[in-house]
Amino acid sequence: MKRIIPYLFLPIFLLCISACHNKTKNQEKKQTVVKDTVDSIGIQRMQESTSKQVVKMNGVSYNIELHRAAKDSLTRIKTEAGEWFADNVIHLKIVSGKDKKVIDKSFTKKSFSSIVPADFLSHSILEGMVFDKVTNAGLCFAASVCYPQTDLYFPIKITITTGGSISMTKEEMMEDNYPEDKD
Repeated sequence: MKRIIPYLFLPIFLLCISACHNKTKNQEKKQTVVKDTVDSIGIQRMQESTSKQVVKMNGVSYNIELHRAAKDSLTRIKTEAGEWFADNVIHLKIVSGKDKKVIDKSFTKKSFSSIVPADFLSHSILEGMVFDKVTNAGLCFAASVCYPQTDLYFPIKITITTGGSISMTKEEMMEDNYPEDKD
């Protein structure tokens, strides 16, 4: 019996070592995914993204494609913590159901310089743009210029007509839409 006991513990021991070894490999993979957003010299980049959708306005379908990518040719932003961020460019393409190009334009944060104050622009990046809704005026999008990795942002409403005209306004922040609590 004393000779059998070591043989019973050997598989359990090997199983424990194997389980610990696999866990370490999985953790390394997760860390590698996180590190993909920072290059070898410490520049952080937002993840590249593309969204496509079809919306209807006045009985016509519009194919909307938004693509965001970090651009090294744009000015880099340094945060107060000393971290560097690459700025983004967002490409918007809208095609009507009749294969008529409505708009095919790239936006950077400087595209919003008439709305966003210069001192805010100098410390911010173009974070994102999404389709919001269809209105009588056209297709509405929401964009944001923000300080990297903070809640400080400048919301922008972009309206694009079926003829391809663009209008931009400062969007009201959520806090502005609700009355203050009175205690």
